[in-house]
Amino acid sequence: MGSEGWSRRRFVGAVTGSAAAAVAGCSDTSPPAGSPPPGTSTGAQAKARVPSGPRPLWIGTYTSAEGGGKGVGLATYDTASGRITGTGTLSGIGDPSYLAAHPDGRTLYTVNEREDGAVTAVRMSDREVLGSRGTGGSAPCHLSVHPSGRWLFSANYGSGSVAVHPVDASGALGERSDLVTHSSPAPGPGQQGPHAHQIVTSPDGGHVLAVDLGTDTVYTYRLDARNGTLTEVSRAGTRPGAGPRHLTFHPGGRHAYLANELDNTVAVCGYDADTGRLTVGDAQPTGTGPGTSYPAQVVVTADGAYAYLANRGHNSLTRYAVERGGARLRLLDTVPVAGDFPRQIALSPDGALLFAANQRSGTVSVFRVDSGSGRLRLAGRPFASPVAVCALPL
Repeated sequence: MGSEGWSRRRFVGAVTGSAAAAVAGCSDTSPPAGSPPPGTSTGAQAKARVPSGPRPLWIGTYTSAEGGGKGVGLATYDTASGRITGTGTLSGIGDPSYLAAHPDGRTLYTVNEREDGAVTAVRMSDREVLGSRGTGGSAPCHLSVHPSGRWLFSANYGSGSVAVHPVDASGALGERSDLVTHSSPAPGPGQQGPHAHQIVTSPDGGHVLAVDLGTDTVYTYRLDARNGTLTEVSRAGTRPGAGPRHLTFHPGGRHAYLANELDNTVAVCGYDADTGRLTVGDAQPTGTGPGTSYPAQVVVTADGAYAYLANRGHNSLTRYAVERGGARLRLLDTVPVAGDFPRQIALSPDGALLFAANQRSGTVSVFRVDSGSGRLRLAGRPFASPVAVCALPL
C-alpha cells in the first residue's frame, strides 16, 4: 500500500528529459554577502509589511527524480518586479518536496519524501542543518508549524498517517511525540488505503486538521499542547472519489476551501471553532472544463477578497471572488500558468506576488496580483529550477 501510493503521488507529474532544467545561476555556493535576513511571516493568511528589494525564496524539489535538484534551491525575488535570482543550493537534504517556516522566521523545515520518511530543520541565518527526525511513515508530503512554534506536524502520504514533533528553542526537532494512522473509514473508489496529504492548524489555533485523499475525509484533532499528542474530535467526509488534497482557511476563520484532486472540484466548507467540526459544502467547478485537471492547492488573499486555485492538468490558475464573508466562491476566470503542472502556489507576505512551482517544466512562475480586482499578470519569464514542486517566498 505504502509504495504504491507513494509512486502514484510522486510521479504523476514526473519530468522528462529537457524539462528538468537546471537552476539559472544556482550552484552549490553560499548566498551573496549582505543578502537580506529572512522575513517573519509567510502565506496568504497574514499580510505583513516587507522591505523593498530582494527577499529570500526557498524552492523544494525531488532530488532522486530524473533531472531533479541537488537539495533546497536558494534564491531571492525582487518585491517590485517579481524577478527571481538564483543564489545557490542547500545540498544534502533528500527529496525536500515541501517547505515551511517557523513563525519567528529563523528556521526552515522540509519533508524528506522517501519510503522511510523524515523531516529536517535548517537554521536560515547560516543554512546550518539542525538535524532530521523520522516521521514514522512513508512519503511525507506536507508539513506545518503550530502558531506557538512549539510543534511541527507532518502528513505521511504513503502510509496515511500524521506525526507530531516537538520544536526546541533553537528551532531543532525532538523525537516524535505522536503518530496517528487513518484506519477508517474505508478507502474511497480506486484507492488502496489512506493517503494523508496535508496537516494544518485552524486559524483560532484550537484544532489541527488533516486532509486524507485516500479516505475522502478531513480529520479534526485537538492538540495536547503540553505533551504533543492528537485526539480526534470529528471528521468530515467528501463525496466518494473526490480525493481531497488541500484545505485553506479564509482569514475570517469560519470557512475554508477544499481542493479535490480526483473529481476536479473545489468545495466551500463551514468551520466551527468551538467544536472543530468542518462541514463540507457542495462541489464547485474549477473553470477548466470536463475531466480532471488535478486541482492542487487554494490560496486566499489576506483581505479575504480573492482565492486562487492551481490546476495541474490544465496548466492554469483559477481566480475566484470570495463573497458572503467567505461562504461563497464565485468563479471569475482562469489564466495560463506559463509552465507545466503547477504543483504548489504561494503568495508573497505582502500579497503583491503569487508564485507557482511547475513540476514538469522545472520552473517557478511569478504573477503580480492586482490589489483591487485580484487579476493576475505574469511578471516576466519563469525562473528555471529542476523539478520545482514548492516555492516559499519570505
